[in-house]
Amino acid sequence: MNNSTNCGRKENQKMKPYLVYQYLLRHSDENHVVSASELVGYLQETCGIDAERRSIYRDVDAINAALWIIENEDSNMTDVEIAKEDGCFDDDKTIIYDKAKKGYYVQYRKYKASDIRLISELIYASSCVSEPEAKRLVNIMKEFVSDQQADVVKRDALVIDRVRTLNKNTLTNITRLNIAMSKNLNGAPHTPEKVSFKYLRHTVDKIDQPIERRKGEMYIVSPHKMVIANGNYYLFAFDDNTQIIRMYRVDRMENITRTGIPIEGKKEFDEIDVKNFLRSSFGMFIGKKKRVQMRFDNSLFDTVYEKFGSGNGVVYQRDGDHHFTVFAEVQISDQFYSWICGFKRRAKILSPEDVSEAFVSYIEDIRRCYEDE
Repeated sequence: MNNSTNCGRKENQKMKPYLVYQYLLRHSDENHVVSASELVGYLQETCGIDAERRSIYRDVDAINAALWIIENEDSNMTDVEIAKEDGCFDDDKTIIYDKAKKGYYVQYRKYKASDIRLISELIYASSCVSEPEAKRLVNIMKEFVSDQQADVVKRDALVIDRVRTLNKNTLTNITRLNIAMSKNLNGAPHTPEKVSFKYLRHTVDKIDQPIERRKGEMYIVSPHKMVIANGNYYLFAFDDNTQIIRMYRVDRMENITRTGIPIEGKKEFDEIDVKNFLRSSFGMFIGKKKRVQMRFDNSLFDTVYEKFGSGNGVVYQRDGDHHFTVFAEVQISDQFYSWICGFKRRAKILSPEDVSEAFVSYIEDIRRCYEDE
């Protein structure tokens, strides 16, 4: 055999325990074991490392000892061989051998498969994360479980039927705003500063191509707090133009730039009870689904688009110069009627007839309630 090849194989021997551990992390769990023979085959055929079954047993013992030492920093144990001899980790092994299935698997991980599934579902459910970003983040999360568990997470992840942002820079926006609001930056004191940005809105003519508000004029605000509501990130900020606290959808912000100017509006922001404000401003309604046609004033398009989006058979049409109609499947309930009521004369249910009649009855019930008073 070529001597240079032999040298390479011997040098790589030092990496063998690490490679064994990584292979077990990717390919084993409580329901899937890896035999010593399979590990030997992987090391020889894929990694070019000499291995035999007995060496796998020693590698697993060394890995368990090393991981025990790392997880028990206060034990004053620093030598792997001494930890193995003292049996410190006998009852607390990361990698165990299943005698019934005749193979090894990783028993303890930083995250359980159920943890990763929940985090993945939350990512998928978040409308403030674009679809490509959601897939990228979930792929990162899958690295913390075995390949078999990752397949289950991907298959079982609950995909919520909600409108997703089209802005691929939402996570970048969040980072920039956090930096601007930070009181400590790179280990040094930092004065929270104002930011400038362009703000986007949707139109009925180009639903999937948001346009700039104020004809592209820059907004300048003092950012105070970001919150998540209805799956979206919102920024509470003191607006330079109106001199009041306003809320901005982070995924509708573009070209966020720090100005270096200290923030204003602290007194105004401190007067707001954020939790109660969010609780009273956002809600959901549940009921029987029906396809409904509604007419709205053009000024309500962003609000309506947030609620229904552009998928699942939703259709928008112009209705004269000042209105538009939307066909959408909605949950028929008192909460839905209440939502319509909030727009007063700027919204109307057109069809089906039974829904519009039920809405009129809903209003009459409210009126009668005041007559009874």
